Amino acid sequence: MTDKDNSFLLFNAAIYTMNTAQPWAEALVVSDGRIVAVGGLAEVEAVASANIKRIDGEGRMVMPGMADVHNHFVFAGRAELYEVSFPPYCSLDDIIERVRDAARQRPAERWIIGGIWGSTLLGELTYEARLRLDEAAGGRPVMLRDDSHHNRWLNAAALQACGIDADTPDPVNGTIVRQAGSGEATGLLLEAASALVESVVNASIQEEPEANIAAALHALQRLNTYGITCLQEPLSTRMVMDTLKTVAEREQLSAWVVMSMPVVQGPFASDQWGHELFALRDACRSQYLRPEFGKLFMDGVPTTHTSAMLDPYLPSETYGCCFRGSNFMTVPQLARVISDCEQAGISLKIHCTGDGSVRATLDAIDVVRSFNGGQHLHQIAHAGYVHAEDIPRFRELGVVADLSPMLWFPGVIVEQLKTVLAEERVHRSYPHRTMVEAGVLLAAGSDWPVLPDPSPWIGLQGMITRRDPTGQFPGALAEEECLDLATALRAYTLGPAEAMGLEQETGSLEVGKSADLIMLDRNLFTTPVEALAHTRVLTTYFAGRAVYEAAS
Repeated sequence: MTDKDNSFLLFNAAIYTMNTAQPWAEALVVSDGRIVAVGGLAEVEAVASANIKRIDGEGRMVMPGMADVHNHFVFAGRAELYEVSFPPYCSLDDIIERVRDAARQRPAERWIIGGIWGSTLLGELTYEARLRLDEAAGGRPVMLRDDSHHNRWLNAAALQACGIDADTPDPVNGTIVRQAGSGEATGLLLEAASALVESVVNASIQEEPEANIAAALHALQRLNTYGITCLQEPLSTRMVMDTLKTVAEREQLSAWVVMSMPVVQGPFASDQWGHELFALRDACRSQYLRPEFGKLFMDGVPTTHTSAMLDPYLPSETYGCCFRGSNFMTVPQLARVISDCEQAGISLKIHCTGDGSVRATLDAIDVVRSFNGGQHLHQIAHAGYVHAEDIPRFRELGVVADLSPMLWFPGVIVEQLKTVLAEERVHRSYPHRTMVEAGVLLAAGSDWPVLPDPSPWIGLQGMITRRDPTGQFPGALAEEECLDLATALRAYTLGPAEAMGLEQETGSLEVGKSADLIMLDRNLFTTPVEALAHTRVLTTYFAGRAVYEAAS
């Protein structure tokens, strides 16, 4: 960004600051991208230069830029620009036709990559379905991701390209689903088995730096339209680090970005991880790019029975009556990894989708706190299923609840969850109000592109109503866990900023902070709650610069 017009006086606005000492103001002054005054017009004019640019807010609501604590935006940008895209409610027939259309537009040797197929299709992705996929692709290799992004569906050409056959062993924490009798792969790869194909695909992606940069910029521009000015990239592979380093060097970042580097080898980090990536931190770090977190996985996802649960899944022919899943690491193993990362100055984002993995992670952090102290603020990512006894431990141990993706209201994934977990357990998920009452720091995220729409306004309305803002799925999910508007807004602004270690820089409109603010088409506090998801951002300012302006 070469535009230096990052100083102005904003007046005649309803400014919601997220500062409890001064919740509302009518004017503010920005100088060189920083807020230098907040308050009444006469008060702020006293510190403004005589020739400063003046912006009339016309009475509109202004608030801090929105934040997203869990957003794979580089991969999302690639998906939107270069991959086959379809919604998770698509039928198998629809997906086959999408692949057929894509094949017509690609050379014979070109991979067809895309998604996202819904978890509800797991039972339909059989060997026979793979034969249909083979025919539709016309010999081209195909890899399709599911709505959790933990599992992949491949055709025969892709299996061959990855060297997967009947003799290929299952990787640790992963499964190659096979046809009964012959042992031939059906094309369905679960959890860590996904690394077998992602390593092949990622090798080609790494060789497309300008395409990756274009994807990152495309995604950032889309996020700016929603008012997002701060986000955490939750799985910062070498490709992601290289891409964002270049974007930052070109002064094209339009949001704060905190990176989370994979700590150990896993399904999404098959080339470099741990200290190989940690060694790149200093070279990557810049004003708005912060490589301060590591990423770990403690389990998978409930829909494939790979989440670690305290109580059994519903009985099934495959898993029996007492299956609970398992953690990817023991508590002592995890404690050692956490301690090593802390010694390197790295906080952790730890993937936990089951209440069993949440408890084990809290146990490990408790151990590490006893000898390392509590200077590092760690995050438990997703935190959808948490035992009631463990909720107070988040606050006691200084652990953030990363609330992502937006599964706190009915939807495709929630419907699939009801097929593997007792319905009353599904209705105990994402206990937001209970967490707030226990003093837990909440930080909201989208997990884009796991969910195809990263709009925080959808998540905000759903957090307040626990109902599907689109109206596609009826009913409510644990209405007793609804949050009020002010609390939900904090989970989308100052909460994530604190979780990322950026609370001194952004998250609220206070003197000394970066001028990251948005002007809205409505006052959220006078808008009917059922209309919050339709909120439009008129202007997004990042570091005092207008990075998005809606068409008039």
